[in-house]
Amino acid sequence: QGDMVESGGGPVQAGGSLRLSCTSSKTTFRRKPMAWYRRAPGKSRELVARILPYGSQTIYQPVAEGRFTISRDDATNHLYLQMNNLRPEDTAVYYCGEVPPPTSWGQGTQVTVSS
Repeated sequence: QGDMVESGGGPVQAGGSLRLSCTSSKTTFRRKPMAWYRRAPGKSRELVARILPYGSQTIYQPVAEGRFTISRDDATNHLYLQMNNLRPEDTAVYYCGEVPPPTSWGQGTQVTVSS
């Protein structure tokens, strides 16, 4: 298991919302660009959104633009992903990690969106 622990996933209907959380045990958290990744069934892990150190900038992949919001709390080593207007194609295991991607991952949190 990696240095990150993800939570907040679950089943939700299309159009619903979830807020994912990630806790990092790394002392370097606040100085690292962080990201949310996801792995859908039968697909490779992909980047969803990233945030630069100190929250100075956020960057979203097209699948997340306008629906997801990434944020961080450097005082508590937390990373968040607010997901709104969820779609069935958002069904995946969501992971948090540094940028570039880490070599080891946490267990992730399962998000299942039903139509």
